[in-house]
Amino acid sequence: MSPEIDEKTARLVEMLGREKLGGVLLNSRHNFAWLTAGGNNGIDTGKEGGVATLLVTAEGRRYILTNNIEMPRMLAEELSEMEFEPIEFTWQQEKQKPTLLSELAESVSPGTIASDIGSISAARNIESLIAGCRASLTSDETERIGALGKDAGQAMRSLIVKIAPGDRELDIAEKMRTEFSRDGMSLVVTLVAADQRIQRFRHPVPSEKRWEKTLLLVACAKRFGLIVSLSRMVVNGNISDDLKRRTDAAAFVNANLWHRTRPGTSGAELYQAATEAYRYAGFEGEIDKHHQGGAAGYRTRDWVAHPASNETVQPNQAFAWNPSVTGTKVEETIIANETGVEVLTASTGFPSIPTEIDGVTYHSPGILSL
Repeated sequence: MSPEIDEKTARLVEMLGREKLGGVLLNSRHNFAWLTAGGNNGIDTGKEGGVATLLVTAEGRRYILTNNIEMPRMLAEELSEMEFEPIEFTWQQEKQKPTLLSELAESVSPGTIASDIGSISAARNIESLIAGCRASLTSDETERIGALGKDAGQAMRSLIVKIAPGDRELDIAEKMRTEFSRDGMSLVVTLVAADQRIQRFRHPVPSEKRWEKTLLLVACAKRFGLIVSLSRMVVNGNISDDLKRRTDAAAFVNANLWHRTRPGTSGAELYQAATEAYRYAGFEGEIDKHHQGGAAGYRTRDWVAHPASNETVQPNQAFAWNPSVTGTKVEETIIANETGVEVLTASTGFPSIPTEIDGVTYHSPGILSL
């Protein structure tokens, strides 16, 4: 039996009791991965939901509900029958009856059944409450995301020696996906911008553009359901004074966000810290051009800091801040605690920008000159 799964079940049971619910159905791929400690129920990556659904009842019983096509693989490869009691149905029943999952859940758990995804016919969607249960990483998750961050940082560094000016953004993106896959990672976000496209677009989907002088690489890497995010700036030749000034400013904002990311701090307070940092660095209007990132874990962002966000930082929670100043960007994934932050995705041998705040020095990724 898994202590990690038991701990997560206890969090759900406590939440269900508060909300006076009889149980919750978890069908989204990120919640399935979370509760099963890394299981995968996705086939069609274009869909938010998966092929199997987990049920946790108010009494703490756990079930897996899926059709006769998927159940054999689920029990053989993704979870244990000792942890989740199987409830199987035919694929014809699934197609003929949209309310099948809710009815099966109600047959084993009295009370109102909620869900995490809108496609399940249930009384209430409680994804935001489930996100609260996911927020604090368990000790096992901390180890997994730490290893993921280390491998992602190294994969990005290894990629850079395998690309060259003249390469198309599309080819660089393909090499990035290949490099990350070597350690079992998949990329849920792959962005590449060469030269003027960095100034023009905050989310540069790879294009036919060929890299000449400056390159931005962005990756959100996934393994066992957990996701880390990182960005890197690379320059062919000398780094201009303007690019250095802008990247130093983004690093200053990043360091201020890291400094303020402590349990109990609200998203609104973090947004305000970023606003003040942009102003102090001389780039006041840049915060209006892109969000600054936020809480991470089993989604690229569980919530994003904004002026009215009332979400709060939880102990041992992952964050990916991504401050940007037109033409450059800084991004790493961290874990936040009372004593400070731990950077997960740093790339060995990559330049860093030190920023000291209240006697603490934070190292943001800088610019690599080839």
